Amino acid sequence: MKYGFVKVAAAVPAVKVADVEYNVQEMEKLISLADSQQVEIVCFPELSLTGYTCQDLFKEQLLLNKAEEGLIRLLEFTRQLDVICVVGLPVQAGGLLLNCAVVVQGGSILGVVAKTYLPNYNEFYEKRWFASAQDLNPTQIYLAGTPVRLSAEPQLFQTTDGVKFGVEICEDVWAPIPPSNLLTMAGADIVLNCSASDELIGKHQYLRSLLAQQSARTLSGYVYASCGFGESTQDVVYGGNAMIFENGKLLAEGDRFSFQPQLQTAQIDVERLHTERQTNTTFINAQRGAHAQVVACKPVGNEHPFQLTRPVDAHPFIPNNHNMAETCEEILNIQTAGLAKRLIHTNCQHVVIGISGGLDSTLALLVCVRTFDKLGYNRKGIVGITMPGFGTTDRTHDNATSLMQSLGISQMEISISKAVTQHFLDIGHDATKHDATYENSQARERTQILMDLANKLNALVVGTGDLSELALGWATYNGDHMSMYGVNAGIPKTLIQYLINYIAMIPAFSAQRDTLIDVIHTPISPELTPADAEGNIQQKTEDLVGPYELHDFFLYYFLRYGFRPAKIFMLAQAAFGEAYDKETIKKWLTTFCRRFFSQQFKRSCLPDGPKVGSISLSPRGDWRMPSDASSALWLKECEEL
Repeated sequence: MKYGFVKVAAAVPAVKVADVEYNVQEMEKLISLADSQQVEIVCFPELSLTGYTCQDLFKEQLLLNKAEEGLIRLLEFTRQLDVICVVGLPVQAGGLLLNCAVVVQGGSILGVVAKTYLPNYNEFYEKRWFASAQDLNPTQIYLAGTPVRLSAEPQLFQTTDGVKFGVEICEDVWAPIPPSNLLTMAGADIVLNCSASDELIGKHQYLRSLLAQQSARTLSGYVYASCGFGESTQDVVYGGNAMIFENGKLLAEGDRFSFQPQLQTAQIDVERLHTERQTNTTFINAQRGAHAQVVACKPVGNEHPFQLTRPVDAHPFIPNNHNMAETCEEILNIQTAGLAKRLIHTNCQHVVIGISGGLDSTLALLVCVRTFDKLGYNRKGIVGITMPGFGTTDRTHDNATSLMQSLGISQMEISISKAVTQHFLDIGHDATKHDATYENSQARERTQILMDLANKLNALVVGTGDLSELALGWATYNGDHMSMYGVNAGIPKTLIQYLINYIAMIPAFSAQRDTLIDVIHTPISPELTPADAEGNIQQKTEDLVGPYELHDFFLYYFLRYGFRPAKIFMLAQAAFGEAYDKETIKKWLTTFCRRFFSQQFKRSCLPDGPKVGSISLSPRGDWRMPSDASSALWLKECEEL
């Protein structure tokens, strides 16, 4: 394991019913392939050594003996390999015959897990041949010449990296209380399911949903391998399902009804799962008193260079295309509901909002319009104010005024140039020196105008700042940093563009469509320094603090999972490919870490605003951090990248 990733595999070998020698040969091929791909744990189907559909042949001693001989052969085959294999075979324990999964590594048996829930309906009559683990008194048997302890007690296997996994068998996961519940409560990070599930109309979709939910509910990785082509088709057909999940997300899926053997691999991020569990108090409470026998796996003999094989989404905040409209509508509804409650609570039917013609203020204005429409308030109660200053360009100014006019809100324009120039004289600042004082004086003047007008109009100041700006501290303290309710506080910059585009495509906003599209394509800028000679925006935010798509990526993995810079750096390289070279990613990751720590004081006194996704920087909710915390550890690791 490196960077918290464990590579696992679901194997579906070719099989001949009751032909153990053939089955072992086919399993050896997939084990060899798995080992060559640096797979750490591979799961085979239920009763994979004999075939699942042997029926009354399971009563034949010859088949049972050959199954044990097949296991001995697999032990010998794996003697020089590191990969951990979970294989299925019938195991005799005194007067009981058990449907078991055997965990094998480096020529040794690490443990044996017996199936708990045996189907006895329709075409499945396992109770005709097998006993349940619940029928088993703790006992020791000799299997393949190895003393093995058998019991119904939950059993975990722990690798030398500290990763714990457990095993359940087919029907177990369909039970009201699956063994995987107990295993994960006792600490299993990954559950392996050796299965044999036949195909029926609609069953596969239900199975996928079941496994996804079980993986999500137990905050675990889940590897499912079910028998396929070669099993008896006397009454049913087996499709060869191979699926791997992580916390409800499908990472890999095989080709059902394939006539060829399959090995589906994926990297499960155990570190990510640990973070989820540590922050989920429901999971923490549920695992109280849970216990299991823990078996240590063997040390790995060969360390292989790490290579990330799972895809990494470069824009984790952006919904997928197939649910883009639904997600955007839900986000806007959250923002609308938040603002509506605040207006009703304060008995207020007026809002004041600064309109710059940029992304953030445009989205905030659209949220105000939706809120007023939903509450039945007159849009004239929305007072939009343009406050041109030293850096305002015609493009943003025209977009701002066009939006306000077409949306039918109240409109005001108050230039801040004279007031700020007087302020420079009052404090003795050289107006030709375009430093922080020059910029922040403008932001604070605008905020003063908004606040004072809100008092005059008995209105509420709606903030426009977004989540990305809060993370970087890209706001003037007690300037645009402050408002009476911040509707964009939970939305990152990269997502705002999609929300505005979604609204632009709604027929009700067709009159604003062209303006909204132009806003999306306008360079992001606070417009606090003068434009260039042609009147174009000269001060571009992303030139100063870095690309927002990178910062949003860093923010997501830093805040959502607590990943260290080295892991975020590795993931960013995989996500963005050749779009940014290593030095560029390192530069802006260092900037992110430095600014995130140094700007916490601004987040410690944020106005109220609605949480929208899984990440929030509210000091009252998701993120509580000392304003004077040291960034030394993070910056040192950035330097060493």
